[in-house]
Amino acid sequence: MSLRIGDVAPDFTVETTTGKIDFHNWIGDDWCFFFSHPADFTPVCTTEMGRTAQLAGEFQARNTKPLGLSTDGVKEHLAWIEDVNDTQNTTLTFPIVADADKKIAQLFDMIHPNESDTAAVRSVFIIGPDKKIRLTMTYPMSVGRNFDEILRVIDALQAGDKNGIATPADWKVGDKVIIPPSVSNEDAAAKFPQGFDEIRPYLRYTSIG
Repeated sequence: MSLRIGDVAPDFTVETTTGKIDFHNWIGDDWCFFFSHPADFTPVCTTEMGRTAQLAGEFQARNTKPLGLSTDGVKEHLAWIEDVNDTQNTTLTFPIVADADKKIAQLFDMIHPNESDTAAVRSVFIIGPDKKIRLTMTYPMSVGRNFDEILRVIDALQAGDKNGIATPADWKVGDKVIIPPSVSNEDAAAKFPQGFDEIRPYLRYTSIG
């Protein structure tokens, strides 16, 4: 059965490029960006691993830990990291899961037979500190991920948790947000003293700091 938003992410213990981790304990009180790749030493994957490394400061600012996965072993991963660092002008320090037996890829439904029987597609799981899956995205093997969108949705999820709001289409930090319809105008006035704009009874915008 596929994992769904709101499900607790499966826990596992595994070897990675930075040592053995217990997944839930490793996440701790942070968020996690867990993402899979078809194989080491492949072109699109190399650019994605490099981009994740280049954005280390952005993920850290969001209390988010990247965790990669490819259906290869630690030895192959470590050799690949050297290529990633060299070709992408970065220093990759986040762990990459060794999953040569494909157990974790299968646990997270990362292998789609119409793409490949052995390699993982480009799955994305954003996992909260409560270990629940907050967002999923799946890209085909031939399409690299949009990292601006990955950071944007982490921002949106965290803003929603902090402020009890929803975010409109194409929202980014600093834009107005939406007051959920479940919040009455009376409660909204108390919760958002900065005020709000009522476009329709169900569509109300406000600003957050």
